[in-house]
Amino acid sequence: MITTDVPFLDLRAINAELEDELTQATARVVQSGHYVLGPEVAAFEAAWASFAGARHCVGVGSGLDALALALDAAGVGPGDEVIVPAHTFVATWLAVTRTGAAAVGADVDPGTGLLDPAAVAAAVTSRTRAIVPVHLYGQTADMDALLALADRHGLVVVDDAAQAHGARHRGRPVGALATATAWSFYPGKNLGALGDGGAVTTDDDALAARLRMLRNYGSREKYVHPIAGTNSRLDELQAAILATKLGHLDTFNARRRTLAHRYREHLGALALDVAPWGTHAWHLFVVRHPDRDALQRHLAERGIQTLVHYPIPPHRQGAYAGHPGRFPAADALAREVLSLPMGPHLRPDDVEQVIGAVLEFESPEARPGDTRVLR
Repeated sequence: MITTDVPFLDLRAINAELEDELTQATARVVQSGHYVLGPEVAAFEAAWASFAGARHCVGVGSGLDALALALDAAGVGPGDEVIVPAHTFVATWLAVTRTGAAAVGADVDPGTGLLDPAAVAAAVTSRTRAIVPVHLYGQTADMDALLALADRHGLVVVDDAAQAHGARHRGRPVGALATATAWSFYPGKNLGALGDGGAVTTDDDALAARLRMLRNYGSREKYVHPIAGTNSRLDELQAAILATKLGHLDTFNARRRTLAHRYREHLGALALDVAPWGTHAWHLFVVRHPDRDALQRHLAERGIQTLVHYPIPPHRQGAYAGHPGRFPAADALAREVLSLPMGPHLRPDDVEQVIGAVLEFESPEARPGDTRVLR
């Protein structure tokens, strides 16, 4: 039986460091008597909007809901096409499907895994209504090129920032770069709740107002429903947890950057490229290897837990069987990427253990712990 010495992400350690603050936040909610759309949600929405550089934040039930409701609020619906990356978590595509629009895949840059603006341009048709760039693994897509393309064609841009808490694009925080920005607060994110949660940030007053109705049964006044909405509300408990953790996000992200720098110093030849226009949030540290599965087994045998993001691209899922188009870069990434342990509580000696094990795989004669730079 293989034991894990280096976990992929230690959520218990994150919460243990903040245990007293989280306990106080939880008790505050329990004692308040307000459990849905109360003061904790309002306070977190204000704090997250400020952090993200946006005028509005609307808390919702999940990252998928954030994407789907943002597209809905922006007017995307049946008969429309929405361009999405071919290399992403399936939720990006599912959000489009929920609006009744068609998800149209576009290939990604093979060096970064980010949406390729040239592929997007080639995918635009008379039915195209929106583009959904994904700030993958913690770094921003090429928003300058994508926003310029959207402007030329009159398209909506809803960026998926589920992995980009604290990322920046040319010095600007992610959160108000596009028409709207969708966030997930799934527990494993840089800012993670103790359950599901999501939000949309935007500078558009009318879109924010519509989002607030859509998340609450299509209502702004009890028992009055001008539009058909749903029930997708960030609850008070998760809002209190998120507000508490937000106070530590910059510190935790700084720890991630230090670890990523160490990885890149010694495994740079295997690492995905870092785009020049942004500040990486290092949600994941991803390497690429032609014998990925063997490398993953090798690391597991040495007690190192890794994950693959994502082994089956959306266009090859049964939910999108028959999707037209070829996406060679996305298919190659699905075969070759491997996410190494990363998180604010990963110890420096754990990183050295991972580096040594990867180098040992590349050069079997190397001793574990040998941190020579790959050539």
